[in-house]
Amino acid sequence: MTAPDLSPDERRRYDRHLLLPEFGEEGQRRLRAGRVLIVGAGGLGSPAALYLGAAGVGTIGLVDFDEVDVTNLQRQILYTTPEVGTPKLEAAAARLRALNPHIDVVTHPEPFSVDNARRLVDAYDVVVDGTDNFGTRYLVNDACVMAGKPNVYGSVFQFEGQVSVFAAAGGPCYRCLHPEPPPAGLIPNCAEGGVLGVLPGVIGTIQATEAIKILTGIGDALVGRLLLYDALRMRTRQVLVPRDAGCPVCGDAPTIRTLVAYDHLCGSVPRAGAGRDPEMTVEELRDWRAAGRAHVLVDVREPSEHAVDRIDGAVLMPLGRILVNPGALPRDAPVVVHCKSGGRSAVAVAALRLRGYDARNLSGGIQAWRSRIEPLR
Repeated sequence: MTAPDLSPDERRRYDRHLLLPEFGEEGQRRLRAGRVLIVGAGGLGSPAALYLGAAGVGTIGLVDFDEVDVTNLQRQILYTTPEVGTPKLEAAAARLRALNPHIDVVTHPEPFSVDNARRLVDAYDVVVDGTDNFGTRYLVNDACVMAGKPNVYGSVFQFEGQVSVFAAAGGPCYRCLHPEPPPAGLIPNCAEGGVLGVLPGVIGTIQATEAIKILTGIGDALVGRLLLYDALRMRTRQVLVPRDAGCPVCGDAPTIRTLVAYDHLCGSVPRAGAGRDPEMTVEELRDWRAAGRAHVLVDVREPSEHAVDRIDGAVLMPLGRILVNPGALPRDAPVVVHCKSGGRSAVAVAALRLRGYDARNLSGGIQAWRSRIEPLR
């Protein structure tokens, strides 16, 4: 990329960057020439946009078509109470331009779709995925792979978040981790399951960090690594995600060569009794155990959590391990998955069911088990 010279005003503004030996003027000039597309100006997109704008990324593109709602304000820090009811991109662009008049903010007030995905992705150097649904997440991934643009992925649910860099040269894509989208409504979104307000701030800021590293060429990006963040326990861990040579999009012989819409995946979570429900209650598990019905109970929490409290007979298999290789689990009996309250286990169940397992999520997790079935003495 062509790296423009910095003006005297920019030199003063970015003085703390220029002092960094690994960064310096060359790094700042690369940021000035850089173009970042943020898909979704919500919980993740807000901190990512603010820090990328403050850092001096020359062009920031924002894709969103929603209006500011009062329920956004708990975590979407781009917006203020007087802006409730106004288009998000209108408020976001004004905020970013006020923060840094040296950057260009380009708004795309439209859904990210099959019709515009390649046009949008092709116009930028890096894409930051701030989406909150699987349909758009897979579309972002596929468009980035086909365009050869790095995809800085992030997701949050309740108290936990994930970050990785997909579709970078030689690295995996999102489909290497999850080859196919989960069934509609299988996993709750933040509107249904909740999210700690500061959590998107942590994850979105990490996404901004990765985008800056990619643009400037400093450090080691999260390519081939999935960072897992647990806000309640203030713990992080990393899971290796290798590139899958058989991946349908980025593999050696891709079978998906055109973009596919997954709009049908944005439904709500099915309730108990609604068709073939992948959840089961703790009362149903109690009855299965009492009747001696064959099943495997899997605990997807971390070893430290399992050591403190566990349901007798549960097999410990942390979420990261299940996402990468659940092969140790038998396929000849139902797999009942639990975590603390049901969030991590829902992710695990989605991954297992995509691989053909008869997997069910224990609703409420070990908390519900202790509350309603087997209290601690």
